[in-house]
Parts: sequence; C-alpha cells; structure tokens
Amino acid sequence: MKNLFTYLLIVPIMFLAINCSSDDGGTTPVVVNEAQVLAEYLEANGDFINTSAPALISADDVYQNMLTGASQYVIDIRAEADFANGHIQGAVNVSAGNLITHIEGLTTNYTTIVIACYSGQTASFGTSILRLLGHDNVKSLKFGMSSWNSSCANSWSPSIGNPRLAQFVTTSTPKGPVGELPTLATGEETGDAILASRAAAVLAEGFGASAVDHNTVYGNLSNYYIVNYWSADHYNLGHIDGAMQYTPGSDLKLATALKTLPTDKTIVVYCYTGQTSAHVAAYLKMLGYDAKTLKFGVNAMAYDMMPSSKWVDTFCKQYPFVQ
Repeated sequence: MKNLFTYLLIVPIMFLAINCSSDDGGTTPVVVNEAQVLAEYLEANGDFINTSAPALISADDVYQNMLTGASQYVIDIRAEADFANGHIQGAVNVSAGNLITHIEGLTTNYTTIVIACYSGQTASFGTSILRLLGHDNVKSLKFGMSSWNSSCANSWSPSIGNPRLAQFVTTSTPKGPVGELPTLATGEETGDAILASRAAAVLAEGFGASAVDHNTVYGNLSNYYIVNYWSADHYNLGHIDGAMQYTPGSDLKLATALKTLPTDKTIVVYCYTGQTSAHVAAYLKMLGYDAKTLKFGVNAMAYDMMPSSKWVDTFCKQYPFVQ
C-alpha cells in the first residue's frame, strides 16, 4: 500500500513536468508582456511623460544661449531646402528619422540639445522619444522656427482659427473601462532593450503617421477615442464632443488611467498647441497604442475660447538667421 501511495503521488508530478517541457526536452519559455515591462521600466526611470513633459525651450532662451556662448547644440529637422533658405547659426540639418543615431554619435556632452522644426510639433514628437531613451538634455524649440524668424518658417499664423468653436461642448464624457495594454512583439525581454527597439521603430515610422487634423477627426468623431489633455477646469470650459479628460502629469500611469485607453481604436490626443500632445502620442506609440496627435491643437479649432497657450504674432522674434 505504501508503494502504491508513492506511485500515485509521483505520476501527477511527472505528468506536469512532461507537459511543461518543450518537444526538445527544454522548459516552455516564459511569455513576456512587453508593453507592461516597458511601461514599468519608463515609470521607474524618470517617468518623463508624467513628470517633465513637455520638454520645450523658447526662442528667447536659445538666442540668449547663443549670445552667452552656453553649451548648446541645435538640430534642425526641416527639409534640406528650407534649412538652406535660413536657419539658426550653428545648427545642423538632420532628418528626423536619424535623430537617435546622430545624437548618440555626438562626442561632446552639451548642456542643451535643441530640436527645431517648423511649428514645434514634429520636434516635440522626436524630443519625447529621445527623452524616453534617457537624453535628458534634449528640448524642442517651442513653436518651432515660426518663433525664430518669419522668413525661416511661418506655420502658425495661417493655422489658427475658430472653425469648430460652435461645435465644442461642455458635456462630460467618462473615460473608458480599465483594460489591457497593447501587445508588443519586439522579441526583447528587458525594459531597456524593448525601449530601444520601439524607439527606432516609432521614429522610423515618422511624425506624419502619428498626426491628424481636425477636419479628419470631425469627419467621423465616433471613429476615435479622443483624449483632452487639459486640466479638468479647462476641459469644463469646452471640448470636442465625446472627448475624455486626462489630467497631465497623473492620468497616464499604470496605477491611474493608462489602461483605460483602448487597444482596438485610434486614440487622438489634443492639447492647446499640438506640442504637448505630440509628446504624449510618441509615448503611447512606444507602448503600442494606435495614437495620434491633433495638429495645432485647439489653436486651429476654437482659438477664441482658449484659456492659455494662444499663438500670437509677437511670439515670432525675428532673430537673425544664416543661409
């Protein structure tokens, strides 16, 4: 009887061992939830999107750094022809897709690295990715070259208006239910390795794939999960119909509302100017969400009702440029 009892005890254990083994005799590999690993890694290493974003620098500060000889390096990611027509003295022209390799190839440790584009939105997208990679000295030129000199770029003045002012509502829409994070398949297992893989992929895909204008969104609002990235007070002043309010600096954490974002619907994030939402869209894309930033933010939709961050022509400083 004793031997029989021992036999009956051993058989189930052997059965489990066999079923947990692969065909070649090894154990079944552990499936890594890459998005979870990446989100935890980013939150544990600076939590940029919830602490320091957006990382912007004004044209005034860039110019002052030039005058004082501060340790500053300017990267202009505009088209080569536009760069040739006028750029900040000392700036180098780099394509947005090459930002990571260019910055990681620098041999000087600059105090500040400035990314400049036309309006500040593409640069914000790239800056967010670089910051997530740990390049804490990178900042986006606020309002882009439109704030430096109108002869270099003037994206902002033609882009402000009120075409959606009458369509904004004050009715609150609750966030979606808590769900799961997206599925990532980089094949990596550690947070830093997943981050590097995703950063390269998202930057290669480019800002254009992560941006949308208000006409497209209003073409069918129900197609999108719309995130109003404002404070609750400003959200209550008026917002896109159906938009859900997410508080900057707190709602995009694992422990708060990050998992209320859907994995089966395009997420559109909007803010005042499109610069902060570009930072956020880049972060969400890194995690695997189908996320887009609304170009020019509320400046382009309901300029007159905006509580802050309105573009005004006096922001353009007419600082000197070289050709």
